[in-house]
Amino acid sequence: MSKDTKKKVRIAFFDFACCEGCQLQVTYLNEAFLGVLEHCDIVNFREAISERSDDYDIAFIEGSITRKQDEDRLKKIRENASILIAYGSCATIGGVNGLRKKYTQKEAKDIVYAGREFPLDAGEPRSVDQVVKIDHYIHGCPVSTDEVVKALKSILLGKGYTPPKYAVCVECKLKENVCLFEKGQVCMGPVTRGGCDAWCISWGNTCYGCRGFLDNYPEEGQMDILKKYGYTVEELKKKFDLYNTCKLEAEK
Repeated sequence: MSKDTKKKVRIAFFDFACCEGCQLQVTYLNEAFLGVLEHCDIVNFREAISERSDDYDIAFIEGSITRKQDEDRLKKIRENASILIAYGSCATIGGVNGLRKKYTQKEAKDIVYAGREFPLDAGEPRSVDQVVKIDHYIHGCPVSTDEVVKALKSILLGKGYTPPKYAVCVECKLKENVCLFEKGQVCMGPVTRGGCDAWCISWGNTCYGCRGFLDNYPEEGQMDILKKYGYTVEELKKKFDLYNTCKLEAEK
């Protein structure tokens, strides 16, 4: 089959409970995405195109799953897609929406809407893999445009994509950043999955763990740093639940 007649891979983007910042990141790809588009067609992408199609090979999911109708919709997308990719913290680990688990529905409504009536009855927030099987993950809040392109190219080549298995600390050292623990600050970097190029720390912030915990942080993490400064993983988890509440609650 010639290059001109070869069928292009059909890709769809879907959003659930989120700020849609990761979709915006994809729209910023511009020239970096052009080479990929030679081999695929975008058939569903609410942020960028008006067309809609239920015929797709790869589906990108952004956002956490909170309502019954969202769960049903996600399961239908899973049925249609040969490959399902969760991208962004809300989809991969539950993200900020997971904080809802700390409150009753009434408490959450009162906090967010200051007692005013709002008809939405949201359920318990969940990451995408707590509802359906995920084939690949692209972590971050928001996702890195470079990682999106890298992952998609690898998937289109049939190689799949595996996020980094080292701590953010590795990237901090490569950037020659001064360790925040040495400054008397606390950082999630020792047990958080790398791949962000230590973005937050390099710009004067701390790591809040938006890329999720390492799968095996006793071996892949920087336990030496925690030991040196007298912190345990459990103490970090209690301090940094902003993105990881869905996963932490599932561990109980």
